[in-house]
Amino acid sequence: MQVDADLHIHSRHSKAVSKAMTIPNLAENARFKGLGIVGTGDILNPKWEEELLRYAKKVDEGTYERDGIRFLLTTEVEDNRRVHHVLIFPSIEAVREMRERLKPYSTDIETEGRPHLTLSAAEIADLANDLDVLVGPAHAFTPWTSLYKEYDSLKEAYDGAKIQFLELGLSADSEMADRIRAHHKLPYLSNSDAHSPMPHRLGREFNRFEVKEATFEEVRKAILKRGGRRIVLNAGLDPRLGKYHLTACSRCYTKYSLDEARAFKWKCPRCGGRIKKGVRDRILELADTEERPKDRPPYLHLAPLAEIIAMVIGKGVETKSVRIIWERFLREFGSEIRVLVDAPLEALAEVHEDVAKAVWAYREGKLIVIPGGGGKYGEIKLPEEIRNASIGELESIEVDVKSEEYRPRQTSLMRFLRKD
Repeated sequence: MQVDADLHIHSRHSKAVSKAMTIPNLAENARFKGLGIVGTGDILNPKWEEELLRYAKKVDEGTYERDGIRFLLTTEVEDNRRVHHVLIFPSIEAVREMRERLKPYSTDIETEGRPHLTLSAAEIADLANDLDVLVGPAHAFTPWTSLYKEYDSLKEAYDGAKIQFLELGLSADSEMADRIRAHHKLPYLSNSDAHSPMPHRLGREFNRFEVKEATFEEVRKAILKRGGRRIVLNAGLDPRLGKYHLTACSRCYTKYSLDEARAFKWKCPRCGGRIKKGVRDRILELADTEERPKDRPPYLHLAPLAEIIAMVIGKGVETKSVRIIWERFLREFGSEIRVLVDAPLEALAEVHEDVAKAVWAYREGKLIVIPGGGGKYGEIKLPEEIRNASIGELESIEVDVKSEEYRPRQTSLMRFLRKD
């Protein structure tokens, strides 16, 4: 079976996270999105553990269920250099053992969802390996709290300690990450890091696993490429839509080349704000290969359905007008992922023709993308040629989407039609 999973989110016990991040709300919105598995996030927080056990039932070791949605035990921790790491636990006993072992190295492990530790990256990885916990760097390239903000290599960060995966983050995709040869031996995870349960946040990045059932043990085998289980697809934002894709001012969002930023000593000449190095430039600094692993799963670029609808009708992503159209698509197709990935264009057009055209344009890489940077998400625009065309004319329309920035290659969707 194939199952879509988002393994990095946060609970209402983390700072700057919606109070609506509860287990029932997550289960409901995961179903809307089309996810079969969601990481709990923040499971080292004892209050969040209590809520999970109250609202979900155990179905296997390390696996819980609410309303048909499976939850795996996950968290994010911050090390002594403010680098973040994702942990995936095999059992609730491993969670509790980890919590006890970390207490001497944290003052907030029982109060904060994402605890700060006085341990190094290598020490965290060693401890995780000792407890059979899967571990890897979170959003590895972002200019805040990431591995490549503090280090120039995996070896420098983890000092030989084993990690099982690397999380890409919203501003990078597989093609970009594979520019660094040391990554070729690692699987990639594409997760949302959601702070809200809304479907334009939850599952905006996800992994498609080939497994026998939706359990921790099966997902572990898929990540480790054992027993025929595997990751068959990473899906997520066009990296240009990420908040930190290009080098830009974190106050006014003016974009700069890397040479310009260095010349200005990382201080914006327009507003005096701090210029943050973009993911694209950071990867190019470290790139040492043009080759790609032959067994690397493809990466499918998607945008949340609500954002596509908002672009088409010119309304805010959380407005009632957008919600009404979004709900019509969900009633017809069952989940957002089916709309974005699997549904035929003609069927989408029966619900809303203009949105169908925009979904087609995204699938074909024919949307105009204004890259993000400095902490501001990128934007998408529909070319007028597509907006004014009929459904039947789309395949024959010549659309020149100009961009001076990196343009990721879109993956064919036809290879990934969901198996019934």
